[in-house]
Amino acid sequence: MSIPVQPIRPAATIILVREAASSYEIFMLKRSSRASFASGMYVFPGGRVEGDDHLHKYDAYRHGPVEEQAAQVLALGDEWRGFWIAAIRETFEEAGLLLAYQGPGLVSFLDPLEHNRFAGYRPALYSGEMTLLDICREENLRLAVDQIHFYNRFVTPLGRPRRFDTRFFIAAAPESQGGHHDQQETVASTWISPIEALARHKNQEFELMNVTRIQLEWLADFPDKQSVLAMARAQSSFFTGRPSLPPNP
Repeated sequence: MSIPVQPIRPAATIILVREAASSYEIFMLKRSSRASFASGMYVFPGGRVEGDDHLHKYDAYRHGPVEEQAAQVLALGDEWRGFWIAAIRETFEEAGLLLAYQGPGLVSFLDPLEHNRFAGYRPALYSGEMTLLDICREENLRLAVDQIHFYNRFVTPLGRPRRFDTRFFIAAAPESQGGHHDQQETVASTWISPIEALARHKNQEFELMNVTRIQLEWLADFPDKQSVLAMARAQSSFFTGRPSLPPNP
């Protein structure tokens, strides 16, 4: 019996890392049990690339890619802009973490008024009342593309009801932003080390998709945040995973 061919949607996600007492942690979100994709599972923030993400209008509101990211641009291809913009947009919408410059540094949410003002943009972004470009114009932001490094690519296996061609990025989390789930598509969030996430998954306490588990297994080999970022910055070739489903018994 032939397998029905499902359309493949381009997507982008960011693995956000921060320093921790013992090593480093990654930000992860638990998807709602009502979600149409990866329901109840822990994931990295991200989502589908939308048409507006490719707009050249964003060029006035981004910093980067820079020269050291030339190999990343080449690997991402002609649609590189859309993958970076989508990764930033989805991460802010789902996790409340905004990788953007405001003035000389990254956006800071230490001031409660600033935090609350930016938090108000998230539901408007989710509902479509505002775009990321609108927020950039309103707040005079420059999206921190230079801080976000293309890492690898995975394509959902043939036979899955929903398929994505996902570019995974790595970035340091902004130090003045903590992150929080959106209480719509995601219902919980946590900072967790790759080793702990894998251990909890093994104990059936932390549900993961195979692709997320693979990423965590690779990242568990790195001792600290700086080594992860150094690896991401230095890459000149990029893995593409095209897994297949096991045959039916």
